[in-house]
Amino acid sequence: MTAVTKTEIINSTAITTVGSQLQPVSLWTWENKHRLVEFDTIIDQSIEDSWNRVATALAAPEKDPTYWAGEMYKAMEDFKFSPAGRIASNAGVARKATMFNCFVMGDIPDDMSGIFDSLKEAALTMQMGGGIGYDFSTLRPKGSPVRGVGADASGPLSFMDVWDSMCRTMMAAGSRRGAMMAVMRDDHPDIEEFIAAKRIPGRLSMFNLSVLISDAFMTAVKNDEPWSLQFGGKVYKTIQARDLWETIMKSTYSYAEPGVIFVDRINKKNNLWYCENIHGTNPCAEQPLPPYGLCLLGSVNFARCISNAFENDAELSREVVAKTVRVAVRMLDNVFETSNYPLPRHKEEALSKRRIGLGVTGLANALMMVGLPYGSPEAVAKTDEWFALFRREAYLASIELAKEKGAFPLFDKEKFLAGENIASLDDDIRQLIAEHGIRNALITSIAPTGTISLVADNVSGGLEPPFALEYQRKILNKDQTKREVTVQDYAYRMFRQKFGADAPIPDHFVTAQDLTPAAHLAMQAVVQKYTDAAISKTINLPAEIDYEEFKGVYMTAYDTGCKGCTTYRPNDVTGSVLSVEPAPAAEKKEPGEAHEHIKSKFVERPEEIDGCTYKLKMSNMENAMYVTINNMMVDGKIRPWEIFINSKAMEFFPWVTALTRMTSAVFQRGDDVAFVPEEFQAVQDPSGGAWWKAPGTSKPKYYPSIVAAIGAIIEYHLIKLGTVSVEDAFEAAMLEVRYDEHPQPVAKPKAAKCPRCGNHSIIKSEGCEVCTECGHQKCS
Repeated sequence: MTAVTKTEIINSTAITTVGSQLQPVSLWTWENKHRLVEFDTIIDQSIEDSWNRVATALAAPEKDPTYWAGEMYKAMEDFKFSPAGRIASNAGVARKATMFNCFVMGDIPDDMSGIFDSLKEAALTMQMGGGIGYDFSTLRPKGSPVRGVGADASGPLSFMDVWDSMCRTMMAAGSRRGAMMAVMRDDHPDIEEFIAAKRIPGRLSMFNLSVLISDAFMTAVKNDEPWSLQFGGKVYKTIQARDLWETIMKSTYSYAEPGVIFVDRINKKNNLWYCENIHGTNPCAEQPLPPYGLCLLGSVNFARCISNAFENDAELSREVVAKTVRVAVRMLDNVFETSNYPLPRHKEEALSKRRIGLGVTGLANALMMVGLPYGSPEAVAKTDEWFALFRREAYLASIELAKEKGAFPLFDKEKFLAGENIASLDDDIRQLIAEHGIRNALITSIAPTGTISLVADNVSGGLEPPFALEYQRKILNKDQTKREVTVQDYAYRMFRQKFGADAPIPDHFVTAQDLTPAAHLAMQAVVQKYTDAAISKTINLPAEIDYEEFKGVYMTAYDTGCKGCTTYRPNDVTGSVLSVEPAPAAEKKEPGEAHEHIKSKFVERPEEIDGCTYKLKMSNMENAMYVTINNMMVDGKIRPWEIFINSKAMEFFPWVTALTRMTSAVFQRGDDVAFVPEEFQAVQDPSGGAWWKAPGTSKPKYYPSIVAAIGAIIEYHLIKLGTVSVEDAFEAAMLEVRYDEHPQPVAKPKAAKCPRCGNHSIIKSEGCEVCTECGHQKCS
């Protein structure tokens, strides 16, 4: 294949046979996510080139690589099978890259040396791409004595701040990095602080948080029994289990976090119950993994396996599914021999078990094509039938590989067959495993498929219903200008092509906004029966949902056999999913008129105004800074008017001057300035932050940068003025985890803000965040 430079391709997108049939957003996503470009030279000139590169790389371990490269290409052709993003972008590349999407790291030792060794491992792993998961339950609670140094432990949350700062630094390097998952046991003494941690603006923003929920805890909740919070055999506190459950529920109702992971169920149904203990997951929670476990993912596109779509005899082709699944399992299994590994422990863990995560995408579109509304009893029954076939073919494929290449090294026939999950397989499958073994310890998993679904002509992602049948999205051109394109759901697009633009849309074309919580849960529960690992799925709920009904979603998820539950309810903290309604047209203004509202609010500064000066001296600063914030009375309200920062450290002068001038301009021209300290506190210094006791707080806190500490001062000042109506923004957000009343629904929240482009345009789907403005995706 001849490589060409970027300048040789107009708009850098080669329109080929496949490309010419796709939506513009699909081509754009392939180009920016999966297309191979090395040292400013385009290697993949078309999507077909990407398929050929991946097929050639993954066929290399075979005895007949030419034959298998052809079969693998055919499986990806027409998007019947899509390997996950790390495989699509990193297979066959010269650079040191991994094809594993995510990792659960090793247990964190409860000592300073072990903690920072673990931090180093995390940084090295993220450097190669991919998300990481950690269980912070292994760290002693805050206030516990640290023998030998005469000090008290700072607790798991303080070290989570360090991890968060590390992740921000890695992302600042400019390469695509993954998100992080932090979990904590339901009986850890700091669990209440963990639940409330992300209520502080900007804190732990690189983490998803989930609580590891045990069966004993759920029993205690149902029976309203006491629950002990303990560590190392010592009980620190006893509370009512139902009170802690209420704390979790009210937090996720109001703040969308934490999620819950039913960890005992995960371990009981684990095929490897006899040789591993799971207490961590990847960032999107579809892969519960042991220490140093890896995610190896790919998805079969059910929408591309439907014959006679939209006709009375439309059905999923068993032959197409069987053939695609068997090649897909082989492709994923070959990744173990062809991928790089971040750490030797990752490689050891991966090769001993050969755990893969084969999933599906396009389920909702497939149901549309056969005339069934997602979540209906008929759709649930059809999904049950399809997934029974899917799992059976996946196990048959892995058994065939075991005959050819051998079972995974830790395979123990008697113990493996005694597993609760294996007991649910067909008798003939169990007999074949007894005779030949199996190549992969775990096979099926339902992962988020945001990027690969979008590349595949915007097929519905994973198990999720489509967010909308059609919406507008901005994409970035190579010259950094933006253009708006129409994005259509795949099944909707196929329907329009077949029946015309005027054909009425069938009632069974439902979207996420049309569904009840029960419909979501029914689909998740039926698929979980056939899924070895877990499922990444978001149950989108309306802002006005009653709190008691909201709680019932989680209890139903537990009672129906789900391994976890993630909901998303629009709220005033995280915002709402993107509205599908068109925005009102902006009022046309004459030249020079656009800024009249700013001019009209300007008030001339008197000679003398009141204010406060705060001293800022962090442990990593040689000289103190003095932050002065002055106030003005405007329209009968006291408000911040200007900010000055003084220091002997002249190296800070340029950015300090720019910061104060810009912040003062915001103060003087905006009614709502509460966002200013939030933005400051999200700033990370790549060289690290320091501990500091901010005004109005009782204890020091870790601040990731000097700017973040200035943000804490501004927030405290706004609280004193009454501009921010929070009793104590630094302490209360973390420690006030009890509520006297149920939270009330929030009216018309803004959509969540994208960390890359700053627009309020985040869609929450499959446990991940996707920006419809710039394409940013967290946890893909």
